[in-house]
Amino acid sequence: MSAEPIPTSPGPWCPDPMRQQRADYTLEDLRTLPDDAPRVELVDGVIQVTPSPTLGHQDISLLLAHWLLQHVPADLRVVQAVGVGLSSNTSRQPDVLLRRAGVSPSRSSLRPSDVVLAVEIVSPGTRRIDRFAKPGEYAAAGIPFYWRIEQDPVHVYAYRIGDRVGPGGERQYELVADGADVIELAEPFDIKLPIAEITP
Repeated sequence: MSAEPIPTSPGPWCPDPMRQQRADYTLEDLRTLPDDAPRVELVDGVIQVTPSPTLGHQDISLLLAHWLLQHVPADLRVVQAVGVGLSSNTSRQPDVLLRRAGVSPSRSSLRPSDVVLAVEIVSPGTRRIDRFAKPGEYAAAGIPFYWRIEQDPVHVYAYRIGDRVGPGGERQYELVADGADVIELAEPFDIKLPIAEITP
């Protein structure tokens, strides 16, 4: 008597190679991803699987989210790792963000106009993207504030959209504060953040 073959699963989801080559994925495609799809971002029509963050990265993210929850005004909400559709074929997932309170909680993604602050925590594999690509994309989409957090040691760089215009006519961020001890800001609300409180 021969053994029954063991059923095999189809394997984990991955983007279609032909569509990746054509770079024709859209925000609508992200809404229909299967439940077993990994965390992804969409950049100029190409789906990029985001690597798992380090424990240190996650510690900073959680500590910052906790600090913000205790200090944000009632018209803002703290969110982690939710997609923001920056254009019809680009969506990013900031590590932490502040959204406007009026956004329906049933939504699974945000528009740039919903977002007040996007925060990225830099890891070894995301330095170029977090320092250059994402701030350019967030500013071009009109997100008013951007924070970049470096690790080892923890250092916060706070930006806001300024009057500077890039070569393509897009607005750019300007640095308004940075520090490894404390960050004090008047926008997007009155902030005095001791860096020790978000340091693992």
